[in-house]
Amino acid sequence: MRPSDAGRMPAAATVFVMSQRTDTFDLGRLRLTSGEGRRLDLDVHVDPFSYGGSQYSVDPELVRARLDVSRTTGSGWALRLRFEAGVTGPCMRCLEPAQPSFAVDAYEIHQPGTADEEMLSPYVDAEGAEVDLEAWARDALALALPAQLTCRHDCAGLCPECGANLNEEPEHAHEAAPSARWAKLSELKFD
Repeated sequence: MRPSDAGRMPAAATVFVMSQRTDTFDLGRLRLTSGEGRRLDLDVHVDPFSYGGSQYSVDPELVRARLDVSRTTGSGWALRLRFEAGVTGPCMRCLEPAQPSFAVDAYEIHQPGTADEEMLSPYVDAEGAEVDLEAWARDALALALPAQLTCRHDCAGLCPECGANLNEEPEHAHEAAPSARWAKLSELKFD
């Protein structure tokens, strides 16, 4: 670096790396003015959760997340949270272990002083100084999940009659039950 470049930092070098667990982040310490922004790489804890009546853990429990923070006019914030995480628990079709991974990309706006309630993020405190990353990351991951968590995209599930795993027995079948309309005929005895 030349002496004339000392003290100058290129605009792209606004990434702060923090290696400690960050469940809440003090936005005020960034000292951003209107129109300025920062990108932070943080480690955020995500609690296990119940989904569809089953317990799922998050892997890793401490996810590496990227937080983009921009100061808006007044005392507002535009926030973006991105990370990848997997969940571990039972497949909702065959009950075997499932470990799908998901990419999360969530946005929040916090613009106090407006009449619109949607402009106030539930993750930013009333003073607009601190963001609850742990709650936001957990909720953002939950919203990224599909309706069913499965061990694989083409999971065949369980046989509704006997409970056999149809992934292990793809040719599994049962003889069709007779129609209820003809059930009385099966009671006839021919001598």
